[in-house]
Amino acid sequence: MLVVACISSHGFGHGARVAAVLQALAARQPACRFVLSTALPAAFLRRTFVGLNYEHRSCQWDVGVVQADALGSDPEATVQALERLEQQLPQQIEAEARWLEHWRQAHEPVVIVADVPPAAARLAERLGWPLLWHGNFGWDSIYADLGGPLQDWAQSSLADYRRGQTLLRCPFALPMPWDVPVQPLGLGASEPRFQPECIAERLNWRGLRQRSALLCFGGLGLPLDPALLQSWPDWQFLVVNEALAQAANATWLAEDLRPVDVMPLCSVVITKPGYSTFAEALSQDCGLVVVERSGFAEAEVLQKGLQQHGFHRLLTRRAFEQGQWLLDQPLAPPQGLPLPTDGAASASEWVFAALSQSR
Repeated sequence: MLVVACISSHGFGHGARVAAVLQALAARQPACRFVLSTALPAAFLRRTFVGLNYEHRSCQWDVGVVQADALGSDPEATVQALERLEQQLPQQIEAEARWLEHWRQAHEPVVIVADVPPAAARLAERLGWPLLWHGNFGWDSIYADLGGPLQDWAQSSLADYRRGQTLLRCPFALPMPWDVPVQPLGLGASEPRFQPECIAERLNWRGLRQRSALLCFGGLGLPLDPALLQSWPDWQFLVVNEALAQAANATWLAEDLRPVDVMPLCSVVITKPGYSTFAEALSQDCGLVVVERSGFAEAEVLQKGLQQHGFHRLLTRRAFEQGQWLLDQPLAPPQGLPLPTDGAASASEWVFAALSQSR
């Protein structure tokens, strides 16, 4: 059985949630073979798709939104990047299709899982292979919200999304009017790989969980003065950005550790709006302190979903950059019930079902 995952390289969240699905599938079907077709860094893939035997094809399938940092966006630069990618795609699709046809064993069941580059539909169509979408939004919604010349890209993205077989829809979803069958999922997140006491010993960690926080802002990061961490001397911080470890009360994660691996040590995750971070934190019973983001349609849906389902605090970017994190105050409680956390397992079942029908 062969699974080809076409993964957006816009940040690390798409890769993190696909990893959870493929790891669940590999546990169920150890004989599955995996191809990761993505421009995500090889080091991130090794750290995130741990335990998975895969072939990496370094291909860029989408642009997403060009950003200066984790909270900003540049529509004009996005259009320019989309135009460049569109010129490259026909040659890339043909080259990858030929490689995949050679890599596939005779009569091997196969499926393409895409999160969520529209061009994956063109690859699937060229090969004649089934395509499952996986995600909580598409670039059609993001581009439509940004407006201007991105409206045309919204329409072309929507046309591609309508060429798949099924949408495995994650929670916190934007409208996805793709005219394909929809399978709603619960939260999908990988599990920590180590016992908390093992991680604590490795990091020489002495923080109390109720006064420990993880600071992470995805693949793009966010500039921050390490002195702001020291303005909360009663707290200990685990940081993804090595520069922040200059603070006396900060510990840098080793490069082989994922944020979810250390979440059991923390009561709070300080972050930007992002599906995978939200899913991982909620599945590990962490509260979320979130720096609000404007100009990106997914952010508003995520923030509203968090208010409904998780302990939370929303901060303006100004308050965050001034260190006004209010860590000495209780987080706001959720307005509704927790979400189920079986999304990765459920998605893996749908992928297996698609493989079983593909001969």
